[in-house]
Amino acid sequence: MRTGLDSTLIVMPAFNESEVIADVIAEVRRVLPGVACLVVDDGSSDDTTARARRAGAKVATLPYNLGVGGAMRVGFKYAIENGFSNVVQLDSDGQHDPSFVPVLVSKLASADLVIGARFAGEGEYTVRGLRKLAMAFLAKTLSATAKTRLTDTTSGFKAAGPRAVALFAEHFPAEYLGDTIEALVIAARSGCVIVQEPVGMRERQGGTPSHNPVKSALYLGRALIALSFALVRPPHSLQEGAVA
Repeated sequence: MRTGLDSTLIVMPAFNESEVIADVIAEVRRVLPGVACLVVDDGSSDDTTARARRAGAKVATLPYNLGVGGAMRVGFKYAIENGFSNVVQLDSDGQHDPSFVPVLVSKLASADLVIGARFAGEGEYTVRGLRKLAMAFLAKTLSATAKTRLTDTTSGFKAAGPRAVALFAEHFPAEYLGDTIEALVIAARSGCVIVQEPVGMRERQGGTPSHNPVKSALYLGRALIALSFALVRPPHSLQEGAVA
């Protein structure tokens, strides 16, 4: 039976990340030798796919931009079909440090979903203004839903174990913020054990940051809408992972 990192698939959603994708893949291969890596090119208009393949990653190329949720559902389905027990979501812009992957995966021994938490004592990553207010509200609300204290419910750095992989392969949301807020609600209401682990966060290694005051205000409004829809939708049943 494959265990731990041997049965873990790194999934990297990527949209127009040709500037940095090769360096990020090279770091993953250097820090996590032998770990499988799937880049899901989410409808890029640049040569993200070509550069990712030249860097040694397997690549799934989507014809249209579906967003992180749609790209990750492809990753979860790929994991099920190819016998991987665990999936770790890693940003393709270099913000996530792959050296934290082993500790996230180790926590799957007693949990279904492990969140790499940016505000739990590791690193100096900070947010301000409306974005900070939205994150604090979401953390309090989703902690109550998950019945555990969570401080970073919008982190994209997560490890999913067999039961969560099977659940997300069928029900991972594609809507805006669905990969963070709704995914946690789906997991919690399905009975998944959710924990968090402190991780450091880095600046983007290239490309353009997506946040400014206007976008932060929009983020707050969209987050509240996403949370409202997530909490009123019926829960999904949880099944054992389909892989050995």
